[in-house]
Amino acid sequence: MTRQLLIAVVILFSTLIQAKESTSQIQLPRSPTLSLSVTDFGATGDGVRYDTKPIQFAVDACSAASAGCGVCHVVFPPGTYLTATVFLKSGVVLEIQRGAKVLGGTRLEDYPKEERRWYVVVAEDAAEVGITGGGEINGQGLEPRLVGFLRCRNVRVWNVNLTQPAYWCLHIVGCENTSIHDVSIYGDFNTPNNDGIDIEDSNNTVITRCTIDTGDDAICPKTYTAPLYNLTATDCWIRTKSSAIKLGSASWFEFKGLVFDNITIVDSHRGLGLQIRDGGNVSDITFSNINISTRYYDPSWWGRAEPIYVTACPRHRNAKTGTISNLQFINITSISENGIFLSGSQGGLLRNLKFFNVNLTYRRWTNYSGGLVDYRPGCQGLVIHSIAGIIMEHIEGLEVENVNMRWSEERSGPWDNPLDFRPSTVNNISLLNFHSGQLYTAKDL
Repeated sequence: MTRQLLIAVVILFSTLIQAKESTSQIQLPRSPTLSLSVTDFGATGDGVRYDTKPIQFAVDACSAASAGCGVCHVVFPPGTYLTATVFLKSGVVLEIQRGAKVLGGTRLEDYPKEERRWYVVVAEDAAEVGITGGGEINGQGLEPRLVGFLRCRNVRVWNVNLTQPAYWCLHIVGCENTSIHDVSIYGDFNTPNNDGIDIEDSNNTVITRCTIDTGDDAICPKTYTAPLYNLTATDCWIRTKSSAIKLGSASWFEFKGLVFDNITIVDSHRGLGLQIRDGGNVSDITFSNINISTRYYDPSWWGRAEPIYVTACPRHRNAKTGTISNLQFINITSISENGIFLSGSQGGLLRNLKFFNVNLTYRRWTNYSGGLVDYRPGCQGLVIHSIAGIIMEHIEGLEVENVNMRWSEERSGPWDNPLDFRPSTVNNISLLNFHSGQLYTAKDL
């Protein structure tokens, strides 16, 4: 079928569907999946000429053809498709096949004038949309974000590789019902704001079987304009120079009902982090079956090798402070160069924290200096403080059961303070089967 004939068929098909919707007299069979190739609309896939217009033409035709009959796939055969922003429409799934690469162009003048729309692929106010196929979207590490779904419903991203974003690789904003699975994200390990997955003001999100190796926060829920409910992340592998999992620091509204399970965190600057700075409250969060390895990097990066970091304090002097309550840490194992940091504030207490079946091993293996507590952003900044297994401030209710803390003396100086807290700010602590002692190696025996 020639390209001209294919386009004519698509236009005719979409016209018949629109007529059906207006008259309810034309009966058309539902098609399970319609597929259109970008090459049939003129895309070259040579990586040199811009394919933005034919790609967008294919998306628009596919969306029109899918109206009332399911989902339409826009197929990218093997090749390199250089493009500026592609606007994904309702009813369309981009099928980037193995051997195919969607390559973000380097000319910022080709992108929308509004910086908020700077993505290589973006969907706005769309439904039944997604990306799949086993291929790659590559941002070349330049200004635009990589992929954004803004105010969308029923989003699915699966079996795709997302590489070299400038910042915020996969951005989910104000969405309902999002599924992200079997996705690989690779960013520059030395680039700030090079986040993996940012979930913003969105509800009912599931992330599973993802690999994230990037410079900044890997999975990062945020609340700018609305609450965030019901996020589940499971079976993921993460390496990052910042926080593997971080709530905040944008935190103007509530976080509630989040579950993180069966996750491996490797050589990260911080493991599980909560940075609540803007007045939103956090409750009912569970971290379970997580293996963590954290280490020091340069102090210019937020984080000081904490395996678990829970903080609530005002971003600035006049800011409101939110509270954090009902957190559970279950079956956690960590090897780290620093201890756990649990810090509320006078207006933002940490309430009802529970640690069950936690094994903590502390030892040094990098040459970066320790002895600093990191409150950033805002609050007190970087503060000199002695090393401790768990530092606690402004807590009401902490339950510790079956926790084993082991210390290595090698290259670290004396690590002889398991629990560091001021009784005037920490109340109602319960310790059951809590053990702390030196880590013995084969050479010690």
